[in-house]
Amino acid sequence: MDADVEIRTARLRLLSWRESHRDAFAAMHADPEVMADLGGPIDRTSSDAKLDRYIDTYQRYRTSRWAVESRDGRFLGYAGVMARPATTHPLGFHYEIGWRFNRTAWGHGYATESASAAIEHAVRVTKLDAIVAYALPDNLRSLKVMERLGLLRRADLDFSEATEDGGIFEALVWKVEIGRYR
Repeated sequence: MDADVEIRTARLRLLSWRESHRDAFAAMHADPEVMADLGGPIDRTSSDAKLDRYIDTYQRYRTSRWAVESRDGRFLGYAGVMARPATTHPLGFHYEIGWRFNRTAWGHGYATESASAAIEHAVRVTKLDAIVAYALPDNLRSLKVMERLGLLRRADLDFSEATEDGGIFEALVWKVEIGRYR
């Protein structure tokens, strides 16, 4: 990613990924509670591959997940708009807003604040006209963030897909009102 890209909010910095983020990124993905919605923790190799996908996606589409830090430089998690290839997803090619934060960052409004800034950036930079979000029905934290972001529920887009651990991901889909971010 471009080393100089930074999006500032009232309390946060959304940054291009740096090598220095890898350890904190992997530690977050090793936390069973943080990863409960995706079947549990992932190992360092899988975490590094995920971060590499985020970097590659930014290079291709000029938007991706961003490292989210406090103003004093503490890694909190990530948020951003990610392009999803048509060949690997039930919704076909689409852009998805998503976030994940360390447990210590939960309950402070960081997901809403950073996701809103990431949506605004993606709309401005890519001129895209649709962004979705999805979560499991019991992921109440993420569903509340979607509500606070003003996303619209789209039950007609709900989907199921197999997970790497042999489970099923049953997703509720919400759609961003792009006009709010123009």
